[in-house]
Amino acid sequence: MARNQLSVLNALDVAKTQLYHFTAIVIAGMGFFTDAYDLFCISLVTKLLGRIYYTKPNAEKPGTLPPNIADAVNGVALCGTLAGQLFFGWLGDKLGRKKVYGITLILMVVCSIGSGLSFGKSSNGVIATLCFFRFWLGFGIGGDYPLSATIMSEYANKKTRGAFIAAVFAMQGFGILGGGIVALIVSSAFRNKYDPPAYQDDAARSLPSQADYVWRLILMFGALPAALTYYWRMKMPETARYTALVAKNAKQAAADMSKVLHVNLQVEEDKIERINTQDSFGLFSKKFAKRHGLHLVGTTTTWFLLDIAFYSQNLFQKDIFTGIGWIPAAKTMSSLEEVFKIARAQTLIALCSTVPGYWFTVAFIDYLGRFTIQLMGFFFMTVFMFALAIPYNHWTKKPHRVSFVVIYSLTFFFANFGPNATTFVVPAEIFPARLRSTCHGISAAAGKAGAIIGAFGFLYAAQSQDKSKVDDGYPTGIGIKNSLLVLGGINFLGMVFTFLVPESKGKSLEELTGEEDDESGQTVELPAGSKTVPV
Repeated sequence: MARNQLSVLNALDVAKTQLYHFTAIVIAGMGFFTDAYDLFCISLVTKLLGRIYYTKPNAEKPGTLPPNIADAVNGVALCGTLAGQLFFGWLGDKLGRKKVYGITLILMVVCSIGSGLSFGKSSNGVIATLCFFRFWLGFGIGGDYPLSATIMSEYANKKTRGAFIAAVFAMQGFGILGGGIVALIVSSAFRNKYDPPAYQDDAARSLPSQADYVWRLILMFGALPAALTYYWRMKMPETARYTALVAKNAKQAAADMSKVLHVNLQVEEDKIERINTQDSFGLFSKKFAKRHGLHLVGTTTTWFLLDIAFYSQNLFQKDIFTGIGWIPAAKTMSSLEEVFKIARAQTLIALCSTVPGYWFTVAFIDYLGRFTIQLMGFFFMTVFMFALAIPYNHWTKKPHRVSFVVIYSLTFFFANFGPNATTFVVPAEIFPARLRSTCHGISAAAGKAGAIIGAFGFLYAAQSQDKSKVDDGYPTGIGIKNSLLVLGGINFLGMVFTFLVPESKGKSLEELTGEEDDESGQTVELPAGSKTVPV
């Protein structure tokens, strides 16, 4: 233990993996399950929204969302998430992690339901209310990023802290998978009930009026896991590190953690006095810039670059799925069949690459370290992106399409067994307790700024250079091949900026942040066989 470290903090650092760790993972992780479900389920229903609200009478093919509407529907939640990360990150350091933690869930529950109940007599009215609720849904989701990461890092022991934080983030994979499964179930149920024909066979009957319930049910389901988690979040005590180091109430921290760890922790009066007189530098101070300025540059730039590549990759899915026959031409399907096949494709990608990538990080992060995994992930993302881009015309030929999808899936795998996980973990470990949530929120918001660029900029950039092949309503772009080359370069830059991020494996949070001196090797051991209870 650090000579001056409070015994309550040392007890958390050296505690063996116990029930309360897994309880905290589930409580925080269910929030991230909901986050991913809510953010990514919109991609499952945008085609259906286009058919319902923008199909023209006697048109050759079903309606699609106009570019400006598609941008708003897909991107408004990302804008809300960015704002929420900054606001709730700051609030988590001002009011405490626990006080703010329930607010984010309430927002997600209310706005998930509101998204599904979007009302209006015209298409514009429905889309406007949908975007309103999606923005505030994103705002709540944004708060979950810094709060969940900070709470998990402050509860974890130093030996397996990386795995615990990564496990919370890995629930994103199950959220994406859950979105696909819910869409499969709902679309199948309505399809079996109403059996609509393909659009080209009977345009009117291909879109039964009940299809309007499908997208609403899919969006509203996101409220369920958030609502189920609320009770347990409110039962969690405030983290000891916030209570002791920020609120400066070490007595309360010892009392809270004594209940969690089921041991008696002594209150050290001399150390409480030292904490109360400790110099507290602010985010914009010279001292912060000297100690952590480059660290913040590293966490923000790597997350920013990662999310440009990660979110823009999703834009190419429709082209890839169509190319290998997973999603036929829209006019050859009914509205409900199209939802089903899009959901099936997303579910397969999630099962084969997204979910395994997350859990590889959980398994290896405390062995290989954050730095190694992040550098390796960016490296392989760069390699595979260039492998797709340089011989792109080769991959578009029918015999090679399956190989294209395999390499494409590997880029997702190494994004998740790489920077998509580590950029979430590291900012929760390397900044002081009083600024930890704020700095994580800033880093995450930089990532969402990259996501917005990826979601919007590359949507236009990936359009063909041939005017006749451009999607309706879009200008010509640089094409998919050149877009992939740009993304390869962005991944390479991510590798470079990774060198600004310190390795945090196996160290206590106070040792990493300089909040305590680490001079003696003493530790406070917990009694053998000590029991814990759910937090």
